[in-house]
Amino acid sequence: MSDEVDQVVAAWARERGDLELEPMHIWSRIDRLAGILAGHRKRAFSAHGIEGWEFDVLAALRRAGSPYRLSPGQLLRETHVTSGTMTNRVDRLVARGAVTRIPDPDDGRGMLVTLTPAGLELVDAALVSLVLLEEALLAEWDSADRAEMTDYLRRLLLGSA
Repeated sequence: MSDEVDQVVAAWARERGDLELEPMHIWSRIDRLAGILAGHRKRAFSAHGIEGWEFDVLAALRRAGSPYRLSPGQLLRETHVTSGTMTNRVDRLVARGAVTRIPDPDDGRGMLVTLTPAGLELVDAALVSLVLLEEALLAEWDSADRAEMTDYLRRLLLGSA
């Protein structure tokens, strides 16, 4: 069985036989899969009228547990974006009615971002769509294959950070 990555690597091997191209077999496939998954996720989220970045912020708040609130700094750590980007995202989600800002009772100068009931409903519905999508993409994989792939990907992630 061969795929387009095999063809690309073979062409590079022909043209640049002096290079060790084995890593391309892994990273090029991960890159292609990331693009495919991003397209699927975009369609799943658009069914709920949200973008991926909106899901990321709402999901971080949802995972925090009741009362579904985090400081902006905590949101930055959860979503891996810059402070300016987060401010813009929170502003847009406030305008949409999905989150609110409240004073931080433990820090008189700070604010907390809180999921609204509408935001909670939105993120929960989008999460169901995401989980169903991801399950469908792995439908032909048994639990042993999934566990093995999870282990390999974890090793790659931990070793590449």
